[in-house]
Amino acid sequence: DIRETAFVYAITAAGVSHAITQACSMGELLQCGCELTRSRAPPAPTAGPGADGTAWEWGGCGDDVQFGYEKSQQFMDAKSKKGKNDIRALIDLHNNEAGRLAVRSYMRTECKCHGLSGSCTLRTCWRKMPHFREVGDRLLERFNGAFKVMGGNDGKTLIPVGDNIKPPDKQDLIYSADSPDFCSANRKTGSLGTRGRVCNSTAMDTSGCDLLCCGRGHRDETVVLEENCLCRFHWCCVVQCRKCSVRQELSLCV
Repeated sequence: DIRETAFVYAITAAGVSHAITQACSMGELLQCGCELTRSRAPPAPTAGPGADGTAWEWGGCGDDVQFGYEKSQQFMDAKSKKGKNDIRALIDLHNNEAGRLAVRSYMRTECKCHGLSGSCTLRTCWRKMPHFREVGDRLLERFNGAFKVMGGNDGKTLIPVGDNIKPPDKQDLIYSADSPDFCSANRKTGSLGTRGRVCNSTAMDTSGCDLLCCGRGHRDETVVLEENCLCRFHWCCVVQCRKCSVRQELSLCV
């Protein structure tokens, strides 16, 4: 029940929600399609994309994120709900929800102009999901600020560990156990260690050799790799490439 597990659950739940919603918009699923806008209130003339006075209306093919959200709930939460009074189940359910909210809470509005001679007398707007890279970056921020929690006496609540710490909100990631030492190989925890890992000798972040090599240092090594080059397209329809040798300077953890 560690911080890394929290991220895995969140990114998986977000991925399920994102993939299903995208499949709906592309017409790949029979049960769903574009977001229905008939039940939605008409856009206010002085708000949103039409704040400058340009008329606009809902249209296009908006992403039905609610459908993807609900299917992700059914798929990801089913196992944990069976033991929902267990602290592990409560944490898993919380992190699943945090992942889904990283998609649903950051929908954006896209519009297309309509009018004669390129004018924009009317705009048709629809709702789109954030790109999944944005979702991952947002969850990585939550991972870096994840909350350690413990179970309450009633078996149904989670309490943050430490003094004067605000309770985590629905989009925060939570965990209950400290992470093992990932620097060294450990079969019990499944850690492969960081010996031999490629690192960046000039970076100051987690990809940097100082941090990734856990203070053991690194060695520089020159390797020769083969890659496709001088590719040509032949009608029709084959791409033929040569193999070129490329020398690369790598830094490897010792």
